[in-house]
Amino acid sequence: MTLRYLSQNLFDRSVKRFGDIFFSIIVLILGAPLFVLLAFLVKLSSAGPIFYIQQRVGRNYSHFDCIKFRTMYAESDDLLANLLAKSPELKIEYERDFKLRKDPRITPIGTFLRRSSLDELPQFLNILRGDMSVVGPRPIVSQEIVKYGDSMDLVISVRPGLTGLWQVSGRNNLSYQRRIELDLIYAKKRTFILDIRVMIRTFGVLLFPRDRGAY
Repeated sequence: MTLRYLSQNLFDRSVKRFGDIFFSIIVLILGAPLFVLLAFLVKLSSAGPIFYIQQRVGRNYSHFDCIKFRTMYAESDDLLANLLAKSPELKIEYERDFKLRKDPRITPIGTFLRRSSLDELPQFLNILRGDMSVVGPRPIVSQEIVKYGDSMDLVISVRPGLTGLWQVSGRNNLSYQRRIELDLIYAKKRTFILDIRVMIRTFGVLLFPRDRGAY
């Protein structure tokens, strides 16, 4: 593995960081009314906090609190444990994908937020803080590190992204191994042009969602 893969030059990283900050500020300012509306709908839909905060693995194995609009009922972790204990099939699915295609823990407004990816809007706060980038590999939980094996050092050499190759290539419809491959492709080839292409494709996915694997 060469040094070129492990760190971008200072200019490229500075430009990317400036773009992250600028884009996040614009979204947070212009999207403030939408944020308020979504927060109200989340609070109205079920008891519990507006935001769901979960520790994710950041650049160079640092950890950060990833912020999303809450899409599940309260005490979802306990509900998950009960579900997996009662259903071997669901346990296999969750251990393979770290998700359930038909997850009974998700609220009605949560289903809409996930399909539209609006639940991830609060992550622009993570981007402003420097935890994430607009474009990058998926922000994973610690339990997923083992699945990446020796590839993890390369993937984790860049900030995880709000969007990325995985998100615009099928999301949860992809196998887990394919997700890892896409994260590796981005980590190796990351360029300003690639980021622009991913962002353009992201807008296409959001405007014409169809079955993009968002659940």
